[in-house]
Amino acid sequence: MSLAEFVLALGATCRLTRFITKDTLAAGFRIWIAAHFGDDSKLSYLVNCTWCSSIWIAFAVASLGYCLDGSLWLQLPETALSLSYLAGISSRWLD
Repeated sequence: MSLAEFVLALGATCRLTRFITKDTLAAGFRIWIAAHFGDDSKLSYLVNCTWCSSIWIAFAVASLGYCLDGSLWLQLPETALSLSYLAGISSRWLD
């Protein structure tokens, strides 16, 4: 994995983790998990914990990176997710 691929994978992992654990658009998913498995369930904890979710998301992103090995089908989504994450961080500094 090249440095560029690693940085894109890192950005994608950060954005996907933030989306699942904090984003309002994924709140329905987190509520659904809590309703079906309980607020105190391990799965509910997983979808609300950044540290817990990120390891599984990183595993999936790294696996895709290995399987698709620099494919444009992976680079485009990773780039978009990385840019989205950086834009979110930048908006905190600029606003």
